[in-house]
Amino acid sequence: MRELVIATNNKHKVEEISKMISSSIKLLTLSDIGCFEDIPEDQNTLEGNAQQKAMFVYDKFGYDCFADDTGLEVEALNGEPGVFSARYSKDEAPHIPEKNRPEYNMIKLLRKLNGITNRKAAFRTSICLIEKGKTRFFEGKIEGIVIDEKRGEMGFGYDPIFIPNGFNLTFAEMELDTKNKISHRSIATYRLLNYINSNTK
Repeated sequence: MRELVIATNNKHKVEEISKMISSSIKLLTLSDIGCFEDIPEDQNTLEGNAQQKAMFVYDKFGYDCFADDTGLEVEALNGEPGVFSARYSKDEAPHIPEKNRPEYNMIKLLRKLNGITNRKAAFRTSICLIEKGKTRFFEGKIEGIVIDEKRGEMGFGYDPIFIPNGFNLTFAEMELDTKNKISHRSIATYRLLNYINSNTK
């Protein structure tokens, strides 16, 4: 069975991808390989962050590895928060606990969109796979709108304020199985897995 490390400490991402990954692949978490340190993530693009995280694990632990970075890109804000999505509010509220960061991120975004009628946005995920030292990228994107108040208790990040096109539920109102069929991360992950499965002997 092939082993792959997913380079994230985000339990929600691990849960989502674990439900989608092939049974022929053993998905290892960072804790499984004894990686308990903070992985650098300071590039200025989603692709750069994904590659930085995956390469850190590959170089230090020797496992084939993949990492993702995801951003919510709002049209009226020229693509903000984008690559800064996870730390969007850090400049305004640097001392709050990180577990509360998503709430503050949403508050900042909704404040900046106050009075703006163009609510078009897109979630975009970039996955970087490092295998035997070679780098490959896989992208997923889904378009939708940002609403003006939170709805739903599931999901994470900006999920409570994002409705994908063709639906009337936010990501946070959807069952995980439904979200996994359409989300940006699932699109990128399926592309990754299709590549892996077609190249596994």
